[in-house]
Amino acid sequence: MKAVIFDLDDTLISEYQYIESGYSHVSQLLSNQFQEDSMEIKLILMELFHECPQNVFNRLYERLERTYTNEMITDLVQEYRNHDPVIAYYSDVLPCLLALKNKGIKMGIITNGYANAQKQKLRAVGRLEFFDEIILTDEIGSEYWKPHAKAYEMMKNRLKLDYGEMVYVGDNVSKDFVAPNKLGMKTVHIEREKGIYQGADVSYGLEFQAQYAIKSLWELMALFE
Repeated sequence: MKAVIFDLDDTLISEYQYIESGYSHVSQLLSNQFQEDSMEIKLILMELFHECPQNVFNRLYERLERTYTNEMITDLVQEYRNHDPVIAYYSDVLPCLLALKNKGIKMGIITNGYANAQKQKLRAVGRLEFFDEIILTDEIGSEYWKPHAKAYEMMKNRLKLDYGEMVYVGDNVSKDFVAPNKLGMKTVHIEREKGIYQGADVSYGLEFQAQYAIKSLWELMALFE
C-alpha cells in the first residue's frame, strides 16, 4: 500500500451533519420571511428530509401553506450549497491521516457533489495539507462523477503509482467501488453510523462491493500491515 484515497461525505465527514448545518442556515433565512421560529423551521425540514430527501424546500412551503416559485426554491438550494458549513472530521480521521503520513503513504480525496459545496466542506474542516491530491469530479464534468473511472485514472497518474498500490475508502456501494475494483485497486467500505447510504448495497452485484469492510478508520491500518 503506497496510497490511500478517500471519499469525503460519510467517509471523512458526516453528510448528516452537513445537512443539519445547511438546514440551520436556510431556517435562519426563512425565519423573518415566515415570521416563524428558526428552530421550528429546521425541525420541519429535518422531518421532511427523513420522510424523503427529495424536494424538501418545496414540501416545506406546502406544509406551511405558503406560495412559492421555482426561482425561490432555486435560491434556497444555492444558499444551502454555498453556506459555510459547521462540520468537523469524524474523530478517527486525523489520527488515521497522521499514522498514514508517518508511514510515508500518499493520500488523496475523490468526491462527487457540486464543486462549490464540496470546497466549502473542505475549507470548513481544514487540514488539507495531509492530502497530496484532491479531485472534485464536478470540476471535471458532471458526466465524470463516480462511478465513472476517470477520477481514479487521474489520481493514479498524478500520484505516479500503479493501481495495485492504491486503496480506495468509501461508503456508497452504488458508486464508490465498481470502477476501482475493475482497475485493480484495493477497496474498503466504511460503514459509518447514521451514514446516508448505510445498508444500501442490497440490490448491487458483486462488482459493486468493496473487498473489505470496516466500521472505523482505526481498522484501516490493520488491513494492510
